[in-house]
Parts: sequence; C-alpha cells; structure tokens
Amino acid sequence: MKKIQKLFPSMDGNDFQREEILSYFRSILTKIDELKDPNKLTLGEMPEYTEDYYNRVIQKADVPKKGLPMEEVIQELLKLVEGHRYVNRNYVANAAPLPNIASIIGNLVMVLVNGNNLWDVEGPAAATAEIEITSMLSKLIGYDESTSAGYTTWGGQGAVFNSLRLAIARYAPSSNQNGVPQNLYCFCSELSHYSLYKSVEATGIGVENMIRVKANVDHSMNLEDLKEKMEHVIAKGGIPLYVLATMGTTDTFGVDDIKGIKRIAEELECTYGICPIYIHADSAMGGMYTFFNNYDFESNPLLFKDNVKEVLKCYQQKFEHIKLADSMVFDFHKLGQTPYITSLFIIKNREYLKYVDLDTAETPYVGNRGYGSYHTGYTLECSRMGSALTIYASLLAFGIEGYQELLANYIRVNIAFRETLTKEISNVVITNEVSPITTFRFYPEKTRWNEEMKGILTIEEMTEINQFNDDFAEVIGAERDTVFYGNTKKQCLVKAANSNKPISVYAHKFFAISPYSTIEEVDRYVGFLKEHLAFFLKTSSNKNMILTTG
Repeated sequence: MKKIQKLFPSMDGNDFQREEILSYFRSILTKIDELKDPNKLTLGEMPEYTEDYYNRVIQKADVPKKGLPMEEVIQELLKLVEGHRYVNRNYVANAAPLPNIASIIGNLVMVLVNGNNLWDVEGPAAATAEIEITSMLSKLIGYDESTSAGYTTWGGQGAVFNSLRLAIARYAPSSNQNGVPQNLYCFCSELSHYSLYKSVEATGIGVENMIRVKANVDHSMNLEDLKEKMEHVIAKGGIPLYVLATMGTTDTFGVDDIKGIKRIAEELECTYGICPIYIHADSAMGGMYTFFNNYDFESNPLLFKDNVKEVLKCYQQKFEHIKLADSMVFDFHKLGQTPYITSLFIIKNREYLKYVDLDTAETPYVGNRGYGSYHTGYTLECSRMGSALTIYASLLAFGIEGYQELLANYIRVNIAFRETLTKEISNVVITNEVSPITTFRFYPEKTRWNEEMKGILTIEEMTEINQFNDDFAEVIGAERDTVFYGNTKKQCLVKAANSNKPISVYAHKFFAISPYSTIEEVDRYVGFLKEHLAFFLKTSSNKNMILTTG
C-alpha cells in the first residue's frame, strides 16, 4: 500500500508530499505556458482531425496493466492539451472565457477538500460559500437575502429546468406523485435559448405546450404577442404556468422587458382568477450586468466615456427589475470569467423549495441526522461539486468595481469594433444594438438589411444572402487559429415577401470575452475580415465566371 499511498496527498501535511504535488503543478503550468503563442489561438499545433481520428482514438485506448509514473501521466495529459483552443486576444467567438486566477485557486481548493455540497457535514466549505454568495448576489439584485435561497447547478440549462420543476410543483403539489397535468403551458421568446425546449421535454409538459412569442426589432419579447397567446391558452382551458424572460439572448444580447412581463402576468391572474404565473429570468448571459444596478452614473466614479456610459445606464434600467422574477441565474463561467461549470440558481422565496424537497425517509444517508443543518435534497443532483468556492473567490478578488471595469470593457471594445467595421467595409451591416456582442451580416454587393427587415425580399433572395454568409463563415472558420469569430444561423426571424413563414437570418458574431481583447486590437480584427472578404469575393466571382462561360 505504500506505493498506492504515494498517489494521494499527504495525511499529515508533510513537506515532502506537498513539494511533490507542487512540482507536478509547476511542470504542467510550465509546459502549457511553453505552448502559448499570443498570435495563435491554440496551444501548440492543432491535430489533423481526419474522418477516422476518433475511431483511431477508440482503437488505441486501453487501461494500462500497471500504473504509469506520474511524469508519464503528465506527458499524456499534455498530449491532450496540444492543439486545444486557448482564450487570448484572438478569441472573439462566444462566451467561453479565460478563467481568472482567483477562480482557478477557488477551483483548486474545491478539488483539494473534495466536499460534497449536498450536505454540510460532507462539504462545509462549499456549503458556507454557497450561502454566502447567495446572500451577496441576492443583495445585489434586490432579493431579500433573509428569504431567498440559491444553489449551484449545471449552467443556465440547469437553472431553467430547476425553475420549471419548481413552477410545476408549486401549481400542482401532487404532481411529484401523480405526474404532470397535461394542460400546462410555457412561454418564451422565439429567440430564447433552447434550454426551455429541452426542459419541457424532460418534465413531460411536452414541446407542443411551449409557446414561442414574437421578438421585437431589439430582439426582446413582444409583450402584445405574449398577452394574446396567454389569453388564447386560457380561453381553451389551458394554464399559463411559466414565462421564460431572457435577460441577454445568446446571439444578440436582447433583453426582455421583465417589468412588462410581470405586469401582464398579474393582470391575467386578476382578470381570470388563475394561479400565479412563474417567471424565471434566464440571465445566464446577462446576469453579470446587475453589477451596475447601484452604479452612480452621475458621479461616474470609474470614469466611463459617454458612449459606454449610455449603454450601461440602459442596462441598469433593464436589469434593476430582475428582482421581479421568481428566480434567476448567474452563469459565472460566461461573463464572470470562471471555469466551467460555475452557475448559481437563485430563488426569490425559499419556501418554494418545500414543493420539490424529498421526504427524509427517502434520504436515509443525509439530512435526517441530528448533526448538520444544511442538506439540499431539493436539488436534482445528489452529489454536488462545490463550485460555490470558485464563485466566492472571484467575487472577493474582483469586487463590484472590478467586475464593472471588466464588463464595461466588453462594451467599449464592441463600440470600437462596430465603428471600424462599418467604416472599412461597405457591404456589411450591424444587426443588433450595442452590447457585449456584435452581430453583423455581409452582402455580395450592397447592403439590403433594411429591405430584409421590412419583408421586401423573397425567400430566394434571403437564402442566397444566408448562403453567402455561411460560405464566408467556413472561410474564416478555417483560419480560426488566427482570429476566431462566432456565427449563428438564427440571429433573428424575418418575413419574406413571398412566404408567411419567418426566415432565419444568418450572421457572424464578434464576442470579446477576453481581458486581452482591447481597443488596440480592433484594427487587426477588422483587417482580418477585410482581407478574407476580398479573397472570398474574388474567388466567388471567378467561380461564377467559370459557371457562366461553361
């Protein structure tokens, strides 16, 4: 057993074993740092992903008969890292951040103590951190910390699922035993994340009972359409159970009017005598902007320039009403710059948890003992990782002002990118309002965005423009080791002149998620697009000439 014991941290905290672990950490950090190149997006060389790549991996994989020395284990791990994307100044594709140092340390503490966050007896560090960050963030958004509750879960998807589960059980407490009633309906924007789609599937409500609401030009939910569709459900005997208010859509950062949604819900409850409608704020993308809820824009202590200040003040006016939601989520592993997965689901009224909590007879392992006072049988997870420690470390290291500066930089860089892009390229149009994300669309010749938005173009014309953007996305995607842009095939839905069916709009995304993405880099970002677009237009023109003459 002596040999096996060497594979574990020390029992007594001795110097020798501590130094041994530190040497492994140092070796990994050193080797990964050696693979970094600020002009590339991958660590070392990217593997050649042939069609049989993963089949070869499958055939080669075997558990060794005898354990390998730790040095060889590290070498094998570093082989996997080779070619992995690394978020530096060149990554502008999506909300996949570079974890900050405090969060990495918090993650390390979580791993070293290995606490099960289901029960404070097994995970007191994470349990205390979870209570503390729930209180911190409840105060920030305007929930009463003495009545709110929160727990870490598997991302924004987990928060949507958990909130829907709460909504069902609150409306029909017997549903846990008898099944979900078949007349329940959920509502979301046509541009909302697919997490609700997956959740209505998983809970048994069914996709046909998920009603998509039209979006406005600013990509927020259309409240008139919401009310009309909810009244239609009521008229045919259905129950409007749940509304998903998107506080920052994935592609365009559209923010729903949660105050207006709440007003409509209360009006319908009063008019028709129906049960309270559950509202969940899907703030996985935008929740971090609640850090500006109490910022004084008059004195402007962080000296934001007017164009940045204007956007942030607009967000303050939108996000200050998030406290009206029954629940919300912070996805720190997005704009909070922490490792996957660090999401906190917060519920306004902790009393709701009683509807989904397990009876003590069902949990003979935890929670019904005379010791320990924090047990979370109401979570879907049995064992839970202590990612609250990661969030806790980040909040302490950044503070409110640190996060305000980071979040403002996303806006600052996007404004500069928009200005430079439209100045340097004539056949491009910006397709969303100023936010941490810029979506943009190219045209073979002159821009036709206004015509598209007015429904003047035909399906055929829009399909051609979509294909143009899709083909160009492949061109710049092949060069993603230089600058990695995002893209989407559903930036918004618009009408065509010859069809009643809405058509998806394809667009590209600029998402500056790295602290190393600064205004100084903007000319290079746009230069990359300009150079590749010129090449693309030239090759496309040559192909058309060949086809025409042929």
